[in-house]
Amino acid sequence: MNINGDTYAKNDHLAFASDLGTIRDMGFRVIPLSKVVDWHQGTLPDKDVFQTVAITLDDGSWFDYYDLEHPTCGLQRSMINILQDHNSRYGPPHQAHATAFVISSPDARSSLDKSCMIGKDWWGDQWWVKAVLSGIMDIECHSWDHVHPNLDQVAQKDQIKGDFSQIDSFTDCESQFTKAGEYIATVLGGERPSLFAYPYGLVSSYVANEYLPEHQSSHRFRAAFTTEPKAVSKTDNIWLLPRYVCGPDWRSPQELGEILNSV
Repeated sequence: MNINGDTYAKNDHLAFASDLGTIRDMGFRVIPLSKVVDWHQGTLPDKDVFQTVAITLDDGSWFDYYDLEHPTCGLQRSMINILQDHNSRYGPPHQAHATAFVISSPDARSSLDKSCMIGKDWWGDQWWVKAVLSGIMDIECHSWDHVHPNLDQVAQKDQIKGDFSQIDSFTDCESQFTKAGEYIATVLGGERPSLFAYPYGLVSSYVANEYLPEHQSSHRFRAAFTTEPKAVSKTDNIWLLPRYVCGPDWRSPQELGEILNSV
């Protein structure tokens, strides 16, 4: 959703298309994020993840799926269509995939559509099933409401907004994790999300050390991701897996190349 111009640093869609090329040119393959978790948990051999990356997208606006006419930057190719363009052009073994971490609450998304975009209902969940059926995009969970500061009410006991590390009670967790997963499942025909990305990359000790490991039968997640900028290793806590973020961690193809060279 970073669309503020027609340069790499100001437009995530242009950056995404460029990054797929950088990944390919440097001899890396793109694999689904779920396979990274499989490898971490010992069910996928090392050879299957050698020189691979997984791609994630956060928040789940329509820009992930639909080509949209941006009010100041013109027509934007959607993330899934950028993937399809790349896959059609290069084919195996360069087929790319992405995981979209979506905000679950329809009311929160509707409100954020008005306050964070331009109020055209570009944050609906109509596309989630079609994305999954495409085979090149998975739908996973980015919390119930992102505890977003632009919302009037959030699922946090003290109404502390903009800081997901303040989700530190069982009741709040049941909303942000279990209720969120249940809603996504209703849209996806019963398929529960199994991966979670913490909003802002922030997480409380209670979530990582108590709620997620002790209540898995309720929330059904098997891994969660922060924004700690490093490659995943098998020594990482399954509830604190790292990931790099475009913008904060790299702002050019050269900087992405440096990251890939370092792992």
